[in-house]
Amino acid sequence: MRDVASSPFRIELTAEQRAELERRARSYTAPFCEVQRAKLVLMAAEGKTNAEIAARLGTSPQVVHRWRRRFCELGTKGLADSERPGRPRVYGAEVTTEVKALACQLPATTGVPLSRWSSAELARELVLRGIVAFISAATVWRTLRKDAIRPWLHRSWIFPRDPGFATKAARVLDLYARYFEGQALGDKEFVICADEKTSIQARCRCHPTLPPGKTRLMRVEHEYDRRGAVAYIAAYDVHRAQVFGRCEDTTGIAPFGRLVDQVMTTEPYASAERVFWVVDNGSSHRGQASVRRLEGEWRNLRLVHLPKYASWLDQAEIYFSVVQRKVVSPNDFFDTGAIAERLAAFEQRYNVVAMPFDWRFTRDDLDDLLARIAAHEPTAPTPLAAAA
Repeated sequence: MRDVASSPFRIELTAEQRAELERRARSYTAPFCEVQRAKLVLMAAEGKTNAEIAARLGTSPQVVHRWRRRFCELGTKGLADSERPGRPRVYGAEVTTEVKALACQLPATTGVPLSRWSSAELARELVLRGIVAFISAATVWRTLRKDAIRPWLHRSWIFPRDPGFATKAARVLDLYARYFEGQALGDKEFVICADEKTSIQARCRCHPTLPPGKTRLMRVEHEYDRRGAVAYIAAYDVHRAQVFGRCEDTTGIAPFGRLVDQVMTTEPYASAERVFWVVDNGSSHRGQASVRRLEGEWRNLRLVHLPKYASWLDQAEIYFSVVQRKVVSPNDFFDTGAIAERLAAFEQRYNVVAMPFDWRFTRDDLDDLLARIAAHEPTAPTPLAAAA
């Protein structure tokens, strides 16, 4: 096989071609063959030989030669599979239409006792309705894949119901960007997100957890004894990426107050000009009463409430997701004291290397969100849309 030095199929990419090939090479959802072919052409453009490319991609020099030639002759279109005649279609357009129509209905509305469709359930329902005598789940999947219809997946959403959503969310997003009421925050002003993670259970496994080994995953015993539960209350400094937490028997005004004391009596917060505490509307810090209580106790504390049902704007929730994945799942603790020790040790470990979260939802994104919501109510604007 010729190498690149003697091959007539030399590749020089335009900027547009390179951008498209790099996009395909980075894709996690494209078919494997498309990703491989994009990488192949990119390496060929760098001057690598067919043998080198084949070794890197785990294929043969003949395959590399074929796709190098196809790209030189047809460009990126040449990287697609050639059309093959194949056998005649077993199912016509009417069956394809019925498959897609059924997939786009909620099972409950059709009288089927399912929460969502799978390819196998769709195939079964098509047979039960007499649309086809037989159809495989794989055929249903291929039919839906062409239009990117995936009824076996779902996505959650919530409509903003707080009348002051726009104003409250904008205030929090400004704080994340180090602004408050149009003024940039100073060096002695800090932003803290606080929240509670309730009912972390101490589950003592009946048999010890086994570490991973050769060809073996870590093994966690399914059965366990309950040894109590604790609440984990934490404050996260948004810009310094520092965490202050504590375990309590339960949540409430007094436990949350102890967390505030813990933070506000340490530097740099004790001598700060202002410390903004971003909290949700939980019972520990709800309403104007909590503002009067906490701001009355601490001269430099400013309590900022998130909109109702908008905990996704609280960066403390991101930290809790880290804790869930790295500390408490799988749960294997002898007692609640072991939970507290593990969480305290993790805080120290986390604070050494933590970087601020890459928060990308800005005021512009908020405006776009509100505009899309308002577009669904063109004749009767909601209070939320009016606030925008």
